[in-house]
Parts: sequence; C-alpha cells; structure tokens
Amino acid sequence: MAHLSKAWFLAAILLFSTLFARPARAAGDPPSDLCSLLTVTQINTITGAKYDAPKKTVAPAPFMNTASGTDCTYTKSNDSRERTILFRAYVDPSPAAASDLFAKLGAFFGTGTPITGLGDKAYIDNNHGLHVLKGKVRFFIAMGEYDQKQVVALANYVIGQL
Repeated sequence: MAHLSKAWFLAAILLFSTLFARPARAAGDPPSDLCSLLTVTQINTITGAKYDAPKKTVAPAPFMNTASGTDCTYTKSNDSRERTILFRAYVDPSPAAASDLFAKLGAFFGTGTPITGLGDKAYIDNNHGLHVLKGKVRFFIAMGEYDQKQVVALANYVIGQL
C-alpha cells in the first residue's frame, strides 16, 4: 500500500512540473520582459535612493529594418525634481548583427570613454550615457544624477542577468 502511495505522489509531481513549470530560457536568450533585467530593488540598492517601478514603453528602432527595443524609465520617489534612470534594451537577431549596430550607433553617439571588462564592448558617450553590448543584446543606461560607479554597477547587474 505504501508503494502505491509513493507512485501516486511521484505521478502528481511529474504532472505538476509538466503543467506548471516554466521552461528555462536558453543560454544567452534574454527574458521577454527586458525591464526585468534591471530590477527596481537593484537600482535602489546600488543608488541608495528609492525609485518607483519602471514605466515600460517601446524604444524606437535605430534604423530601418532593425528591431525596436524596450525603454524602462525609473523615476525617483518623493523628489521635488523629477530624477530618472533610463534603461533601454534591444535584442538583435544575432551577436554579429548586434555588434554591427553597436558600431554604427557608436559613430552616431560618439564613443566617448571606453569601459573595459564590461560586456563584450562598452563606452560612456559624451552625455554620460553608458552603452553596452553583450551577445545579441545592446543596452543603454542614463542617470539624471550621473555617477559612473553606479552606472557601471547597474550595467554589471544587467550583464549578470543575461
């Protein structure tokens, strides 16, 4: 009788995991919700401030026949001046396509200061925006109150999620 109960229990676990478990993402595939790559909790931890959950909008495609992206705008809570962090992310069809677009956009934004050891390529543009390439994902972080250490820490967090 105990053997039959154990068999039913194992069958129930198998049925539950088949029906309700989410499939794991393939390595290198970003989540469908790109804002989840940079959580408000992590922003609040790194900046020491309190930001609200992101407002998500569509980021325009940089060129014809390229993918649109996602803008995640985090606004600082309870602040008389509106202070924001913009996290913009794009997923390209391949790492080669992402690298090509990253280079083209670098020429447009000006490759300011290269940042080594961050993703595959990274630089801070002349307006203090951080541009990062990691595999087939390109992303950008801009802070209203610019702090390079904090921006780089946010980018490292995002890279860790990819």
